[in-house]
Amino acid sequence: MEKNVSANTLVINENIKLDYVAVKNAAMTLRAINHKLRQQVVKLLEENKRMNVTDIYVKLRLEQSVASQHLAILRRANIVITERDGKFIHYALNHERIAAVAKFVNELVHSEEEAN
Repeated sequence: MEKNVSANTLVINENIKLDYVAVKNAAMTLRAINHKLRQQVVKLLEENKRMNVTDIYVKLRLEQSVASQHLAILRRANIVITERDGKFIHYALNHERIAAVAKFVNELVHSEEEAN
């Protein structure tokens, strides 16, 4: 029985299917987190729970445009969530997403260690 498989999927066997779109999304998420400045933003949001871009760029001594660009990357990776309050947009961490990324990374690292 043949199943429909996307052109973006590599099928090794019944149990191993590699979705290239999912790989691309996972890589984007890891790249979003693997940046010193964005790691500082994540830490700042963890300490303060919820902040707007002005609070973030003032605390980190950045230009507003730089802070906004990095927040946009984190938002696209679903690492931060936004909430509009009038003319302000507040940012907070998406703890569920961060937990999922941490679990994925731990599994990936431990599977590599076991293979060696």
